[in-house]
Amino acid sequence: MSSARDRILGSLRRSLGREELSGEAKAALEARLAHPTANLTPARSQLPHAGQVELFIRMAERIDVTVARIPGRDEVPGAVADYLASHNLPTEFRMSPDPFLDAIPWERRPLLKFARGRAEPADLVGVTPAFAAVAETATLMMVSGPERPATLNFMPDTHIVVLESRAIVGTYEEGFARLRTARNAGTDGRYMPRTVNLITGPSRTADIALTLILGAHGPRRLHVVLVDGEES
Repeated sequence: MSSARDRILGSLRRSLGREELSGEAKAALEARLAHPTANLTPARSQLPHAGQVELFIRMAERIDVTVARIPGRDEVPGAVADYLASHNLPTEFRMSPDPFLDAIPWERRPLLKFARGRAEPADLVGVTPAFAAVAETATLMMVSGPERPATLNFMPDTHIVVLESRAIVGTYEEGFARLRTARNAGTDGRYMPRTVNLITGPSRTADIALTLILGAHGPRRLHVVLVDGEES
């Protein structure tokens, strides 16, 4: 822990009238953080993984998320092109500079044109990966970082998410457990994104006269390209 953080936490501890934790208390706390106890979770999410994938699709369709399920990443360019054409959208889009997306054979659809990087005001379509997805509510877990600019989740009017089916989990608790695992596997031993965005459906509000309006604070359309493949 950094000395600056030590000073800040020490000041907070003194203001609360608390003493420094004993070695035994610290060990108990670290053990609890390393092996957190799961809360009660909905029975509908306690399914084999194949059932969780089907649940994700059903829940997504309930909240106006469209899903195209494909057998492998080689079909991603075609799925994206078909979606853009079906909504009369331009074939140009902004994409996360992420290795997973870079490995997709975009050259199979040469009419698709994209730039990598954070979203700009003129971008109509953004394409991103998702760190995980929660089946119980069809919520996408998006983590920020140099390879996954958070602006792509909110600025473009249409958001296309390329999601591997193996990244679908049953509950929020499992999603955050997956994040902690990734944190522990980080090269510096302390991986943690600055921001975790949980996205459930297109942006919407009914604040004005109880009239539902899509795209109030983010994308009006949310489309998931669900990529099946090797389970691991």
